[in-house]
Amino acid sequence: MPTISVGKAELYKVLGQEYTTEEFEELCFEFGIELDEDTSNSEGPIVNGKQEPAQLKIEIPANRYDMLCFEGIALMLNIFREKTHLPNYRLVKPKSGKLESITVHPDTAKVRPYISGAILRNVTFTQEAYDSFISLQDKLHQNLARQRTLVAIGTHDLDTLKGPFTYEALPPKEIKFAPLNQTKEMDASKLMEFYDGDKHLGKYLQIIRDKPVYPVIYDSTKTVCSMPPIINSNHSKISVKTKNVFIEMTGTDRTKLEIVNQIIVSTFSQYCSEPFTIEPINIISEHNGESRQTPNLSPRKAEAEVDYINRCCGLSETPERICELLTKMCYTATPSSKDANIIEVSVPPTRADVLHQCDIMEDVAIAYGFNNLPRSSPSKSATIGQPLMVNKLGDIVRLEAAMAGWSEVMPLILCSHDENFAWLNRKDDGQTAVRLANPKTAEYQIVRTSLLPGLLKTIRENKKHSVPIKVFEVSDVAFKDESLERKSRNERHFAAAFYGKSSGFEIVHGLLDRVLGMLKTAFLTRDEGLTGVELDGYWIEEIDEATFLPGRAAAVYLRLEGKKVRIGELGVLHPSVLEKFQLPFVCSTLEINLEAFL
Repeated sequence: MPTISVGKAELYKVLGQEYTTEEFEELCFEFGIELDEDTSNSEGPIVNGKQEPAQLKIEIPANRYDMLCFEGIALMLNIFREKTHLPNYRLVKPKSGKLESITVHPDTAKVRPYISGAILRNVTFTQEAYDSFISLQDKLHQNLARQRTLVAIGTHDLDTLKGPFTYEALPPKEIKFAPLNQTKEMDASKLMEFYDGDKHLGKYLQIIRDKPVYPVIYDSTKTVCSMPPIINSNHSKISVKTKNVFIEMTGTDRTKLEIVNQIIVSTFSQYCSEPFTIEPINIISEHNGESRQTPNLSPRKAEAEVDYINRCCGLSETPERICELLTKMCYTATPSSKDANIIEVSVPPTRADVLHQCDIMEDVAIAYGFNNLPRSSPSKSATIGQPLMVNKLGDIVRLEAAMAGWSEVMPLILCSHDENFAWLNRKDDGQTAVRLANPKTAEYQIVRTSLLPGLLKTIRENKKHSVPIKVFEVSDVAFKDESLERKSRNERHFAAAFYGKSSGFEIVHGLLDRVLGMLKTAFLTRDEGLTGVELDGYWIEEIDEATFLPGRAAAVYLRLEGKKVRIGELGVLHPSVLEKFQLPFVCSTLEINLEAFL
């Protein structure tokens, strides 16, 4: 867990109460954090000729990004102690009525495709608040932003810049500016050499070093604001005297990008002349349809079951009482008008860690007091995880295949490019497989798109065993999918291979019938298909694909609720495939997509 150091006297002043070490340690425990050390009884370090005042070192749960600074800790503890209410974070337009904008150029998709931003107007920083502002950025870079690979934050003195802004990606030689705390202007190539040995920035250079273009943010006069994720420009450097802060952040993960934006602006907007007001920015990205306004500070809507909360905590509280408890944990909650067992919860933008009603239940327990929860037998409040439907389906198929006499294998999900394509006589269109950017060996170059390579390699390594060999696998394959945020998706597949002196095509076909029969999916004959009535079920049709022997392969089709889809194929492998996998006998295989049944 990250440890945050805060000034003891300053924190107690904001809390409006003095605590002994034991009392504050108890408060921390009640809230779910931990006091690691109180430096009051030890000599602090000498800073600028003065002894550093007493510090409280507090361990923060890894999921509470909103408490990685003094301001977040103080606000959450005051709300928990019911000394204040959750602030009303508001988006406001500037006096001119026109929002600043960032126009995204298409080439940024080659390096860091997403950008977000906001403006804090009329800020008044103390030295302590300024240091906390910088420290929060560093801590977010280290954990949530994964060493700047997912998100990189840039903060600028808006009064030194002139909007609108552009987010571009250019060759390194075309980007020239004086980096932060430097006076000499240099291009991006020389900048990378300049910081190569720097112990702080050197570790981030590899994020973009080998890219054909580097990201850069300009204002309307072509003044460089920053070259993310490496460094800001010295021109727009912020200081304690900065009044208007322009915040930009770029990344490869849009979800985490928006979380970082929400946390920073909600935490430090309290220093604006009108506290907790934020000026949004228009992101103009017409080439990919991503145009939007950031940040989005609207509370997320969630629901929690009263019975679930009471059962897990061993309580018997009313919906109204549970809503009161949730107020102490920064929520706004009301009993549902439609269902007496449901509580409607508004999750504030600071609580990105709330993903499920179990998170809400945990906060109810914290607000009630862990030490106040009734003691009971574990059987009365046991929480049992429910399987995902795809996992439950996979277990059913796995059990049926095993009871039919087949042995389960678990190969690695990575394989070589040739094993996945060329060895199976399949062509790579470049849009199917997820490639590793820097594979360490030729054996692990891509994420498999089929389970067959793993099965055939398993048989190859067990050729010393007597035949026939009957193996199967239920696991994931991965495909590129540009429509998704992470550009890829998983599919749960079932595959089997029969290896022996005879082809065993009918045996593989029998396994298919057995598995789909247990899934209550009827086999449709040709006669049933000619009746004119579209019945639900599955059937096979002959196919001619290079992976299999001509005339000894079939595609498996499924019709559910009137929708027809090809879910897999089975057949006798072509001799050239067997030769590449060094298999002297005949082999028949089956592979289907299980997610078609969900």
